Amino acid sequence: MTYFVGIDIAKRKHDCFIMDHHGEVIRDSFSFANDRSGFTFLLEVLSQLELAQAIRIGFEATGHYGMNLKVFLESHGFSFMEFNPMLVKRFSQATTLRKTKTDKVDAKRLAGYTASVEFKPYPNKSYHIKNLKSLTRSRDSLVKHRSLQLVTLTNVLDRIFPEFKPFFKNSLTSKTCMYFLDHYGTPSKMARMNQESYTKISSQLRRTLSYAKFIELKQLAKNTVGFEDSILTLQLQLALDAYHFAQTQVETVENCITDEFLQVHTHIHSIKGIGIQSAACIFAEYAPFERFDSADQLLAFAGLEPSRHQSGSVETKGYMVKYGSPYLRQALMNVAVSLLIHNPVLYDFYLKKRNEGKHHRVALSHVAKRLVRIIFHLEKNNCNFDLSKMR
Repeated sequence: MTYFVGIDIAKRKHDCFIMDHHGEVIRDSFSFANDRSGFTFLLEVLSQLELAQAIRIGFEATGHYGMNLKVFLESHGFSFMEFNPMLVKRFSQATTLRKTKTDKVDAKRLAGYTASVEFKPYPNKSYHIKNLKSLTRSRDSLVKHRSLQLVTLTNVLDRIFPEFKPFFKNSLTSKTCMYFLDHYGTPSKMARMNQESYTKISSQLRRTLSYAKFIELKQLAKNTVGFEDSILTLQLQLALDAYHFAQTQVETVENCITDEFLQVHTHIHSIKGIGIQSAACIFAEYAPFERFDSADQLLAFAGLEPSRHQSGSVETKGYMVKYGSPYLRQALMNVAVSLLIHNPVLYDFYLKKRNEGKHHRVALSHVAKRLVRIIFHLEKNNCNFDLSKMR
């Protein structure tokens, strides 16, 4: 006998339903808390089943809410499957016309869906893979937060010294630019810079402004149309402090990602143009690769495959489905840009798509798709990237 266990994941509690392979209810829907006592109660319920028989557990992928439960089940020898919520929703729509949706009903439907598909236990992820996935997603959030701090800093500069950012080609992240903001900040202080200031700047920065540019910045500060007062000066300092704090957080997480990435076995970073941070994100989202049988499955997991509709003699292809991991899709699209610089074959492929009339982003998505197929080949064949074999 095979038991099918459906678990509906929530933040504070989970709901569970158990049935056998005949569809008979073994245990009707019940709730258990998302804590130690709740997990222990679930273990007691599962232990009452005939352990000699197969116990197949299924639940939706719900981000971090189910992470502790997954670790608990793994530690007690239970295997499980995670399902895309879209698939479960469509299964539910296909089996009933009722619009009843509760956690207990969802648990029952998850048990039914688990029974209807080929059970492929979710491979246990190593400690380092779990850490990588958590760290790379944290980095993504921190990088976006850092970008917001730059926007805030720009808004203040637009009022106090609007000529400053254009002088640095509309980028505030260079060391020279940050040096002026950190050590002088306001245009009134920059206007008072002298030869001694330039000598000090040159000694502390490897690559700095020429003296002519230094004088030009000083003149801009003297003639700025910006308005300087104590409130704007305070806001500028707060914006600078917030940006530096965000930058420190990003660097700390990136160092941790590098350390964890060195502990896993992968060939993604052997592709020229893919850095450690991007390789770590791609690997963490995909790993373990054993759960994928083809490159097409990797494309679907990233949401890079195009929608397709065929009926009779009519067949159309639409936009990218975007049902997969947004973190993975973003990383692949970003990496595709740098690959055009380092990989002549992929650049020619990109140009081919552009000459076919495709938009830049569409052509770039084709490069990302080809990259996924390369990654699948490298990981499945346990080999490093060789540009000479590209065609």
